[in-house]
Amino acid sequence: MADPDLDDLSRRMNGALEALRHEFAGLRTGRASAGLLEPIVVDVYGAQMPLNQVGTIAVPEARMLTVQVWDKTAVSSVEKAIRASGLGLNPAVDGQLLRIPIPELTAERRIEMAKIAHKYAEQGRIAVRNVRRDGMENLKKMEKEGELSEDDLHLWGDEVQELTDQIIAKIDEILATKDEEIKQV
Repeated sequence: MADPDLDDLSRRMNGALEALRHEFAGLRTGRASAGLLEPIVVDVYGAQMPLNQVGTIAVPEARMLTVQVWDKTAVSSVEKAIRASGLGLNPAVDGQLLRIPIPELTAERRIEMAKIAHKYAEQGRIAVRNVRRDGMENLKKMEKEGELSEDDLHLWGDEVQELTDQIIAKIDEILATKDEEIKQV
């Protein structure tokens, strides 16, 4: 009898968790975070490149980001990409260094950000539940083919559910932390 591949389910569920962490890193909270600029793509050298491949992103203070652009010719492209990103950021150019002050979030913008964070978390939960569903379908298929007994089906099903509950609890924990960060003035 072959045992179901719980490692694969765990890897896929943790992948959903990491995707959520990545989404949260790009969510603006009023505090500077290098992850805020990571989704920005810059049009340089005739191609679209991630911002972190044309310059160094740093957080010198709590409400300031800097981007040290490596190539002088790319400075204006980087500035344009940051302004067009929809993040509401206004970079100031100082040679090859862009200083990006992070403005205070308004109360209604904080509420909007919290809603977006909750939406991202729900997408993460859905992804985890989809992985659980795949795992349970695989278990039922194994039982139908005679590779698992009915008792083993229930035991493995409980294992899959326990793994799912652990990952969803982590998602809820990360969401609570992000929510607190967003609402912090």
